[in-house]
Amino acid sequence: MAKCSICDKGVTFGIKVSHSHRRSNRMWRPNIRRVKAVVNGSTRHIFVCTRCLRSGKVTRAV
Repeated sequence: MAKCSICDKGVTFGIKVSHSHRRSNRMWRPNIRRVKAVVNGSTRHIFVCTRCLRSGKVTRAV
């Protein structure tokens, strides 16, 4: 579910490093919102990242 329907932005994995340099896995999740948008002329609920919402790639349904 944590994937944008427009740009396919998803989860990114990396390593968390503490002050004592102990390493453990972590992940960065995108800021995904469920919005009502116009898709192919009809309104649907889709999962969109906030960057696509802000840049105007999605037309919101009223």
